[in-house]
Amino acid sequence: GSGVDPHLYKPSEGDMTKLANADIIFYNGLHLEGKLVDVFEKMNARGKSTIAISNALDKSTLIGSDYFASNYDPHIWFDINYWTQMTHYVTETLVKNNPENKVAFEKNRDLYLEKIKALNEELSDKIEELPKENRILVTAHDAFNYFGRSYDFEVVGLQGLSTATEAGVKDVQRITQFIIEHKIKAVFVESSVPRRTVEALQAAVKAQNHEVQIGGELFSDALGSAGTVEGTYIGMYRHNINTIVNALK
Repeated sequence: GSGVDPHLYKPSEGDMTKLANADIIFYNGLHLEGKLVDVFEKMNARGKSTIAISNALDKSTLIGSDYFASNYDPHIWFDINYWTQMTHYVTETLVKNNPENKVAFEKNRDLYLEKIKALNEELSDKIEELPKENRILVTAHDAFNYFGRSYDFEVVGLQGLSTATEAGVKDVQRITQFIIEHKIKAVFVESSVPRRTVEALQAAVKAQNHEVQIGGELFSDALGSAGTVEGTYIGMYRHNINTIVNALK
């Protein structure tokens, strides 16, 4: 759900029932859903089709990590080219499992990919409003590396790729100095990570007689609430870009 951290999420009994009754299960993979891996394996053992959409990607192109269980950064949806590849992969999997609906699946894929292409063009234009020297993104945890690579941002997270490890005093001190040296105007909280570490960072900067604003809330590991614009991939991404560019300009 919205505001839920997938790194730490444990399935409820209701979740287990939904999974058991599903025709097919898609999940991100790359250990994003760390505590759900055993559940997916159990479902697979029961003959349930469980599909990691990250299987669509060439692993040699992923961003590596020495600090995360899979050795890959799992936040792959922030690369729109990856999202396009995964859309094709999901469609192929649906067609394979439900061939009688092939025409509908492929029509929906094509309509969606048109929207994704338009989104990428729109966001690229929006980012051009931001001078390159201002493209430094400081957030609660290290979720935006694929975004940074796609749109030429330097990305700094208080916590690592997983939120299982909290940011320490040294992390706050290090990034405080970074903010002051680079004259960064704003830092960002995330909807699925407690605000306290970013607020501690803001206070540490103020203690050094500098000011940094909290530029807004970004959606990193979860979408917005169901039924809202931000509850969709396209709405989430548009919100994030607008929030980042408007705060850093």
